[in-house]
Amino acid sequence: MAKIIGTGSLIIDLTGYAPHLPVDGETSLGNSIKIGPGGKGGNQINAASRAGAEAIIISAMGNDFLSNVIRDHYQKEGLSTRYIKTIDGAETGGAIIEVNEETAQNRIIVVKGANDLITKEDVLEAEKDFADCDAVLTQLETSMESVICCKNLAKKYNKPFILNPAPFQKLPEGIIDGDIDYITPNETEAEFFTGIHIENADDAKKAAEILLSRGVKNVIITLGKQGVLYTDGKREIKLDAIKVNAVDTTGAGDAFNGGFAAAIAMGYDIETALKFANCTGALSVTKFGSSPAMPHKEEILALLKKEYGIDLEK
Repeated sequence: MAKIIGTGSLIIDLTGYAPHLPVDGETSLGNSIKIGPGGKGGNQINAASRAGAEAIIISAMGNDFLSNVIRDHYQKEGLSTRYIKTIDGAETGGAIIEVNEETAQNRIIVVKGANDLITKEDVLEAEKDFADCDAVLTQLETSMESVICCKNLAKKYNKPFILNPAPFQKLPEGIIDGDIDYITPNETEAEFFTGIHIENADDAKKAAEILLSRGVKNVIITLGKQGVLYTDGKREIKLDAIKVNAVDTTGAGDAFNGGFAAAIAMGYDIETALKFANCTGALSVTKFGSSPAMPHKEEILALLKKEYGIDLEK
C-alpha cells in the first residue's frame, strides 16, 4: 500500500449552521451545531487514508476532554496514533466554524494549541517512516520547525514533498524553494505569497510563475468554483470545478490535498492525480463536517469514471 507521512494539525471543530452569518454585533439564530474532528493535517491525512493510502500523522494534543474526540475518531478510522503525543497543560487545538446554509460557505477561527508545540525531535522519531514512504505532506497549522524538518527529511530520502501553505502566514526566508515538489495554495494563499490578486485562471498563471521563479517544481492553485490550475512552467493543466450539491465547504481544500497526495503516492501521473484530487474535493462538500466528510476510495473512483472517463479499477 502507498504510504504518506507528515506533520499535521489535529483540531476539534465546533461548527454552527445558520441561514445567514451574523454581522458585527448581531446574534444569528442557527439550526444546528456539531462537534467533530478536523484540522488541516487531520483532514488531509484522513482524506488520504480513505482514498486508499496508508497515512501517518505526526501531531500533538492536550490532555483534555477534547482530545477524546480525536482518539475516538482515529480508533474508528483505523488511523495510526503512534506519533501523536499528549502534552500535559496544553490545549487541544480548536476551531470555531460558521457555515452559511444558503451558500455552504464558511468562516473559521483556528487556535493551534498543542499543534504549535510539535518539535523537530518529534518528527525525527518517525524518520524510518520517511525513509520508506511514497510522499510527504504537510501544512502550516503546526510549528514551523516541524514543517522544516519534514521538508528536510523528504529531501534526504528523495521523497515527493507536498506543501499546502495554509493557513497563510509570513515564512522564514528560503522555505519556498526548489525542495518543494508540489505547492498547493488556494487563490487567497497564492495572493499572499506572490502579491498577485487572483480573480481568474490568467491571474493564477501569473502567481504560479512567481512561485516557480522561487524554485518550486510544480504549482497547483485551487480556485474554488473556478476549478484548479496546475503548471510546472512547461505544461499547464486547467480543470473546471465539478458540479455537485454542496452543503458544507469546510475542508474541501484539505480533501483535495489528501486525495492528491494519495494519488501521487500511488504512482498516478500528474493529470490523473489532479483529477483524482478534484473528485475528492468535490465529494467532500456534499457532506457535513470536515474529517467525517472525507470521501472513500470507491466514491472517488466512481466520480472519476463518470466525470473524466478514467477507470482505475481495471
